[in-house]
Amino acid sequence: MKKYAHFIKVFPDISSLNRASLHKVLEVWQGLGYNRRALALKKIAQIVTKNFDGTIPPFPDTLQTFPCVGKATASAICAFAFNKPVVFIETNIRSVFIHFFFRDIPVIGDTEIFPLIEETLDLENPREWYYALMDYGAMLKKIKPNPGNQSAHYHRQSPFEDSDRQIRGIILRILIEKSYLLEDEIVEELQKNRKRIKRILMELEHEGFIMRKNGGFQLCE
Repeated sequence: MKKYAHFIKVFPDISSLNRASLHKVLEVWQGLGYNRRALALKKIAQIVTKNFDGTIPPFPDTLQTFPCVGKATASAICAFAFNKPVVFIETNIRSVFIHFFFRDIPVIGDTEIFPLIEETLDLENPREWYYALMDYGAMLKKIKPNPGNQSAHYHRQSPFEDSDRQIRGIILRILIEKSYLLEDEIVEELQKNRKRIKRILMELEHEGFIMRKNGGFQLCE
């Protein structure tokens, strides 16, 4: 929560996020999860500033056109930010409905859960209702075997140690600290296979995280 609070303090609104460099956004984001989400936030701030006069639109269909925003995220934004009675599902909400309605069924799909969410949704104050569901789902996971494991959408995350995800994060952290490095210097820092590092560098460049300059790499501006 401290890191999130710090991020919000540094970037309190769309305007401040839009004005900031990617370097600054990634620097403040460290410790908050996937760097891809920070890049998406930066791009969204640019889109909202340019196309929506700096105001986030309260419509799921519009929000889904933004980078890294899918149907569930778009609906969640509308529910929590604008208190709109839209139907969506996420892991804790899913756990609650599986626990109460499908606990004896080994595998359950979201298509069977959605009608129940729609039927029970608080149309007057959906924000508080979803808060309650998510809190309840988080509590269930602490006192019982995770009901979400019965979901057809459940998958166990692959190990982080020595994964491409870990190496990507290390490369970005190094470039945040040192601003610019040659490819040889990055390989030396990581002590990993050069071919693998080159592939990951190309991916980061393609995604808009880094750019080539004078034979080396730096964060995009």
